[in-house]
Amino acid sequence: MARFVFKLDGVLRQRKQVERMKQRELAVVQAEMNRLQEQIRSLEASVQTATADVRSNRLTGVLDMSFLAAHRRFMNSTQRQGMQLVQRAALLQRQLDACRLAVAEAAKQRKIIEKLREKKFEDWKADRSRKELAELDEVTMQLSYWHGIAEDRDEDEPEPA
Repeated sequence: MARFVFKLDGVLRQRKQVERMKQRELAVVQAEMNRLQEQIRSLEASVQTATADVRSNRLTGVLDMSFLAAHRRFMNSTQRQGMQLVQRAALLQRQLDACRLAVAEAAKQRKIIEKLREKKFEDWKADRSRKELAELDEVTMQLSYWHGIAEDRDEDEPEPA
C-alpha cells in the first residue's frame, strides 16, 4: 500500500525545535521577571512594616533622633534599591515582549509548514483516489469485455434440443 511521504519533514521538525527553544527562552525570562516582582513585593512589605512600626511605636514620648535618622537612611536605601529593581523589571519586560514575539513568529513559521504538509497530504489522497478509480475503471472494462465475449460465444452455439 502506498504511503504518504512529506519531503519537508526535516524542515517541520526543525521549525518545531526552534519553537520549543524560543518557548524555553521565554520561560527563563518569565521566571526572572517573577523573581524580580517577588523582590519588589518583599521590599514594599519591608517598607510598610518599618513605617508602621515607626508610626505606632517611635513617634510618641521622647523621640530618638538617631533611630529616626537610621530609619530615614533605611528608607532612602530601600527607595534606591526599589528603583534599581523597577529599572531591571522594565528591561526584562522589553526582553519578555521580544521573546513573546519570537515565539509567535516561530509558531507562525511552523504552522506554515504544517499547512503545506496538510495540503500535500490532501493532494496525495486525491491523486491516490484518482489512480484507484482509474484501476477500477480498467478492471470494469476488462470484465465487461470478457463478459461480452462470453455472451457472443453463447449466441453462436446452437441450443441443445
